[in-house]
Amino acid sequence: MVWLRTPGLVALSGLLTARSTLGVVFGPIGTDRPAPAGGSIANDQPPNSFFQGSAPPFPTNDWWAGYGAGNGDAVVGGPFPYQSSLTATAIQFGISTQRGFDGTSIHQNPQTDWAAGFVEHDGNIQNHKALSWDSQSVTVQYFTGTSTLTSYLVPGSPYLTFNYANSTPRFTSGQGAITSFAGTALAAGASATVSATKFQVINGAGTYIIYSLNGAISLTATNAGVITAGATFNGVLRLVKLNAPGHQALLDQYSANYPRGVATDYDFNGNVGTLRFTWSVTGNAANLLMLTWPHHRLKLQSPNYPPTTSLSYLTTKGYMYPAIGNVWNLRYDLPTITWNAPRTPDASCRASLIAGLEYEIAHLPAVTAPGDFYFFGGNVGAVSRLALIAEHVGRNDLVTPVVAYLKASFSFFFNSTSAVLPAYETAWGGIINKAGYNSVWVDFGNGYYNDHHFHYGYFLAASAVIAKYDAQWLNTYRSTLNWFLRDIVNPSRNDPYFAVTRCRDWFAGHSWASGIANGAGPRDQESIGEAVNGYYGALLWAEVTGNANIKNYARLLIATEQHAAQVYWHLYPGANGNDRDQPYPEQGLRNLVTIGNVMDYQAGAWLFWGAQKVQIAAIQILPVTPINEYMYDATWAQAVYDYTQGELNDPTFGDEWKSVIYLAYSQSNPAVAAQRSTSLTTWGTGNTFSNQLYYISTRANAANVCTSAPSNPIGNFYIQSTTNNAYVATSSLPNLIASTTDQTQAAQFNFAFAPNAGTIQAISTNQFVTADDSGNFALSAARATASAWEVFIVRQKQGAATGVYSILAASNKQYIGLGAGNSLINNVATEAASTGFRLVAV
Repeated sequence: MVWLRTPGLVALSGLLTARSTLGVVFGPIGTDRPAPAGGSIANDQPPNSFFQGSAPPFPTNDWWAGYGAGNGDAVVGGPFPYQSSLTATAIQFGISTQRGFDGTSIHQNPQTDWAAGFVEHDGNIQNHKALSWDSQSVTVQYFTGTSTLTSYLVPGSPYLTFNYANSTPRFTSGQGAITSFAGTALAAGASATVSATKFQVINGAGTYIIYSLNGAISLTATNAGVITAGATFNGVLRLVKLNAPGHQALLDQYSANYPRGVATDYDFNGNVGTLRFTWSVTGNAANLLMLTWPHHRLKLQSPNYPPTTSLSYLTTKGYMYPAIGNVWNLRYDLPTITWNAPRTPDASCRASLIAGLEYEIAHLPAVTAPGDFYFFGGNVGAVSRLALIAEHVGRNDLVTPVVAYLKASFSFFFNSTSAVLPAYETAWGGIINKAGYNSVWVDFGNGYYNDHHFHYGYFLAASAVIAKYDAQWLNTYRSTLNWFLRDIVNPSRNDPYFAVTRCRDWFAGHSWASGIANGAGPRDQESIGEAVNGYYGALLWAEVTGNANIKNYARLLIATEQHAAQVYWHLYPGANGNDRDQPYPEQGLRNLVTIGNVMDYQAGAWLFWGAQKVQIAAIQILPVTPINEYMYDATWAQAVYDYTQGELNDPTFGDEWKSVIYLAYSQSNPAVAAQRSTSLTTWGTGNTFSNQLYYISTRANAANVCTSAPSNPIGNFYIQSTTNNAYVATSSLPNLIASTTDQTQAAQFNFAFAPNAGTIQAISTNQFVTADDSGNFALSAARATASAWEVFIVRQKQGAATGVYSILAASNKQYIGLGAGNSLINNVATEAASTGFRLVAV
């Protein structure tokens, strides 16, 4: 969660308009105009004049979206190693000279080192625009009359490239006075004029080099902070930050070759995918100097790496080091898992798993109209897993009610009278929650393109399950669900209604959840687990619709997102901080085990909405689906488990977070994970008891994990307190009071199964025992149906005689003790202090 076709683009080199000779780029999923039940609506934050001359769809989540949203002056993370912003007359850019760690996050706050413009520009903010863009880069042009400045803003280039035509270059310092220019010291009020093809300039940001690629140019620098050409210029100037004198040789050697854009394509060979970047280059393409991040270096095939000492820039993703050549091939092993785990549930868990499925399917909540997209998605995603698990254990009879439930739930999305509806947003081009077209506070900003891959992954996964079992439903709603698919994974520029793979930043290696809210400022992504789920939903929908190309594309998206999770979200305290591919040199940060939020200028163990360790870790794990066994490596899972122990052992912290931590931990120790999971009574977003047990029981080393798992006694019993040897009396009902030693006067109770727990029902009244979550009132047999407050965990009490039980109320995770008048009350914090009870068979 976060807060916060262009006719003239035929010459683009990009994901959809250019490709290498070996790679492919898939065509559109569809080209039909979306017509969802919510109709069409224009966002109240439309694109600004940056997109003049172009028509939607427009990128909403790209690193440079802030150029085209709001006032167009947001500071954006890129093109890395730089961060930049646009003014009415200039491109501002810089590299942070400060990296700080505050105990929670590393920060590299943006700074403006220089602004590049030209003298003739008339100051009209509308006189700059996106000339073109591709899957990674954007070409920006400033213009006045016949004077232009065109800049190719390409992530990974150490240089900024400025192509001037009939214009007089001007560079303005953003970091104070210019103290040296072309080897000449500049005192206050001084200036220097030099004609050359290379200049070194020093201001408060440090040293930059200016290269002229089209012959000598005369530049005048003033101590006041302005560099101006002596006449109009037709040619290319490049600026680069010189971090160390020893870097100059490499920068000089390769300065003449510059990228204008990049084609992103891919190949598939069985279960191996190759992601390919091919930069279009002016100059010698083989001698293109680019910069790599850790995730690139871990996957790049046959790289040409100069020494890391020859050039480096420290960014929020670690050091960027050089690579030579205009073609990168990054190799990924693709997931082979689709619907279910590749192993059957362990036999020791089968009976409990089937009992859980029967219970959870029989107790599905009433189908109600969605109140939003996100929580609706989490619910249908969790329910859909029940059908798949039921099929895997041979209980196809349980599939039908799940599918019926899902169909009834989705029916609201197809009914134009529903309060919450999908609509096609026309200003940018995409499917949104119609209610949020004018408010970032609705559905976590979905109407402003926040979190779409989080939300729609759940939709697609649940819809795929319906379609798997109901071909008629698939035929009826295929196009409708394809609109959600196109919104987040459309691979083709030839789709006239949706941006290309909306959230994915191919160079950064992962997705951004941030859309165009608040002027599309910093990019961020908290829940990489839900990002993976977005593409897993796409995989399942492609599988059930028979779209082999999109299935492979989704597999590549999953593989790259999961790899990014392990590189940038998963922290390894024992890792070497000086390792070449370590993004976080700070030991203090790595000790925090899990990044909560990766942003373009900071990364840290924090969230917008919660500060608990279990929350920070769990949001990177959930939802737990079979595909994620690739992502939870055992070393990290063990570290998360150890790091969160204090909160895992504290009953005041939510089971919904603990549950998924135990699931990740099952990759390391399924037996302990299974044991710890038996204490859970809630399971959180996208998860259920059945899914919990299924995932643990299908781990590779899960043999006999459920053999010793405790469970509630089942049957009809009298309840006898060991404190006063008194039974709960019939005469005291509905309140439960241990007041009689005469068994004939004792109330009889039916103890029945509930996941990890059970219900207690007074036989004489057919009322379920309920426990108020405040712990201020006696237990009372006063509910006709059982829900969360009517669930209890009954276990052999530690240290007590065999057959003496403790009873824990799920409503507040407090144990039952004897209160005033010997009433049973759920207000005891520890099992040791709780009352022991005998359950005497009726």
